[in-house]
Amino acid sequence: MKRDLDWDHLRTFLMAMRTGSFRKAAERLGVNHGTVHRAISALEADLGTRLFDRTTSGLQLTQSGEALIVPAEEMEAQANTISRKISGLDLVPSGTIRLSLPPVMSHELLSHMLCDFSKSYPEISVRTISTNRVSNLQKLEADISLRIALNVDEDLLGRKLIRFVQAIYASPDYLTRHPNILDNGGDGTHWIAWNDTHDWVIASPFPKAKVRHVLPEVSMQIEAAAQGLGLIKVPAFAGDADPRIIRVPGIPLQNGYNIWLLYHGDLRRVARVRAFVDFAFEYFARNKQRFTE
Repeated sequence: MKRDLDWDHLRTFLMAMRTGSFRKAAERLGVNHGTVHRAISALEADLGTRLFDRTTSGLQLTQSGEALIVPAEEMEAQANTISRKISGLDLVPSGTIRLSLPPVMSHELLSHMLCDFSKSYPEISVRTISTNRVSNLQKLEADISLRIALNVDEDLLGRKLIRFVQAIYASPDYLTRHPNILDNGGDGTHWIAWNDTHDWVIASPFPKAKVRHVLPEVSMQIEAAAQGLGLIKVPAFAGDADPRIIRVPGIPLQNGYNIWLLYHGDLRRVARVRAFVDFAFEYFARNKQRFTE
């Protein structure tokens, strides 16, 4: 007679299926490679069938593995619903909040927010997930997400906190070496871009500047600009925080994106989540000038 299936084993199976390797699954689950391997082996033993073929290019689902996906995901959805419903009974603002946010917000801005938040709610701790990947709140990858986007169309509760502005920055030394930048359209200067799409350069104040480096993180761009490698266009709240770079004089601010605070509806009655949501809304309203000027 077969034993009842272990949910942790099924959860590990889903993560291995989604990531394509035991190593990546272990990283996402916060366990070691051996734990993942043992969980899959135990699940295969319980089911009496092999779920993955191990190949040089990664894991490949067997026919049995393919058949297991739908029922495993149904169990995952039920487990997440139970977790959210039980968490919703929480009435005291204490415990841990898992906060997902992009790297551009995870340094100077987050430290200021946490300092103020911790004074008001000393019993709540915050565990951050700094990533540009959109965390899946439906699957409880995080409790709350601070997200940068023009619009959000997911079935989540949320608030648009603010729309920030962007500015063009460079090091003082770089501007000294290119004194005619405002008159020649940036001829002889260089942009530090964030991806391989450079259509925006033509519409920028410096269309003659060439893209020299592509750095996908704002912190990397700021560091490169501080070292005198070129011009960057970044959120003003991030650029202004680094004294090694300055806004290029005479260039108007440009509209950026909205900052959203999102959370799952089942968590709206959780005291610690409600406390952070209300605090964040008030924090951004209180510091509006920092994001819009």
